[in-house]
Amino acid sequence: MDLEALRKYSALHPKPAGLTLQYGTAGFRSRAEQLDHIVFRMGLLATLRSKAVAATIGVMVTASHNPEEDNGVKLVDPLGEMLHPSWEEYATQLANAEEQELQNVITEICQKAAVNLHKDASVFIGRDTRPSSKKLSQSVIDGIQVLGGQYHDYGLVTTPQLHYMVCCQNTQGQYGKATLEGYYEKLSKAFMELIKQSHCSGESQKHLKIDCANGIGALKLSEMKPYFPQEVVIHIYNDGTKEKLNHLCGADFVKVHQKPPGGLDMKPNERCCSFDGDADRIVYYFKDTAGHFHLIDGDKIATLISIFLKELLAKVKQDFKMAVVQTAYANGNSTRYLQETLKVPVHCVKTGVKHLHHKAQEFDVGVYFEANGHGTVLFSKAAETKIRQLVKEEKDDEKREAAKMLENMIDLINQTVGDAVSDMLVIEAILALKGLTVQQWDALYTDLPNRLLKVQVADRRVIDTTDAERRALTPPGLQEKIDALVKKYKLSRAFVRPSGTEDVVRIYAEADTQENADALAHEVSLAVFHLAGGKGAPPQP
Repeated sequence: MDLEALRKYSALHPKPAGLTLQYGTAGFRSRAEQLDHIVFRMGLLATLRSKAVAATIGVMVTASHNPEEDNGVKLVDPLGEMLHPSWEEYATQLANAEEQELQNVITEICQKAAVNLHKDASVFIGRDTRPSSKKLSQSVIDGIQVLGGQYHDYGLVTTPQLHYMVCCQNTQGQYGKATLEGYYEKLSKAFMELIKQSHCSGESQKHLKIDCANGIGALKLSEMKPYFPQEVVIHIYNDGTKEKLNHLCGADFVKVHQKPPGGLDMKPNERCCSFDGDADRIVYYFKDTAGHFHLIDGDKIATLISIFLKELLAKVKQDFKMAVVQTAYANGNSTRYLQETLKVPVHCVKTGVKHLHHKAQEFDVGVYFEANGHGTVLFSKAAETKIRQLVKEEKDDEKREAAKMLENMIDLINQTVGDAVSDMLVIEAILALKGLTVQQWDALYTDLPNRLLKVQVADRRVIDTTDAERRALTPPGLQEKIDALVKKYKLSRAFVRPSGTEDVVRIYAEADTQENADALAHEVSLAVFHLAGGKGAPPQP
């Protein structure tokens, strides 16, 4: 380790006094001006991680759906997955170390994680379109070079594209070519193969309006346009030329406010969707002839994909285990529809993509989506091998055709992480193949009315949960109180969980009517306020 270089560069990226940040599911996120030392140190950490696992590691500079003034950074592990939990702790340690402790912390990480500093290191870097991202990614490069790592800077890419590049690189090209062209070609080829079999119904079915949150998604979709077949006509809105990133638009805005984004003019029954700021989430929506807004969120996306995959799996007649993984936030009627109508097993896990991804890996076909529109499908190695073998060897026409469709789905889905571009193409292909309109898709089931609230508390750690966050263990008496309140309403349930980022408790309630869902959420919020140390005035209805 060149201590002189470390001292010199560390002084160029000083840590502000008294600032501590935590590496969470989304990596580090903060106001952009507080992050220079963090991204420099994540350049150091990515180099150490690369030396430890002898593989390429990714560093993505983005704050996803946060306001434009914020930024963030997250690391991508060798197969395009999220950073290993033990290294999340090292990230927090390294980020918060004082200047003079930096060398000792690096030495300590090297000892704990058996890192040989003489090994080679390779890091891929990507960034979103925020004004602060270019300078911050330069600081990442400083960190990589101090520890003698090699790097490739992809510049402006979506978060899922960087995950894809890292996976391609570390599978020696088995997953695909680690270039943007490779990504566009793989996805468009699989998409065109899939929709060959569709009997496309009319002109209106071709058109899709896309709100790109004034972010990176607009740039990359424009680049990909030449690869699209004429069966799909995309219209890009909120492309970043006029307005601020994520301002009154994007998937998060649409999901939270249950209304269309600004900057997109919707006519009745037009199919529309929104990406978030770094294009790893997607939600669909439309307005009916009466002018009512209909949101099609991650739960309904998972349902559509499950219907399609279940039909294909039945045709290939293999004993593949399929399941859907949700969190407690999934709408109760989506869970009912999947279990009772589709007869697909559903598993509930703690909130956070890493928990969903981990559980989905237990099945031959694991579908997971958060209600916010982040999700994907995972195929086990064994299932993928068997499907590709059937395409080559199966004599029975129907079986072979179904296997071919499954093979194209495997290639179209970005299995490393939720990917708005890939998920959009999957959805468009399924709607075309099944001849479904967006209204028919929406009508599969009706969401139960629900309400999300939050209550400020002195210390969120007083709330401890179990059963995938669906039941509260502490404080004493809270769960009994929630149980009693839930009994008052039909088709109801409610749960509370501490926020991962701030001293608030999040409350979710659903019931047979919006009025009842609102009333239940309010009563639960009062119980939390009184039993879990609420701050300020009690919640008002």
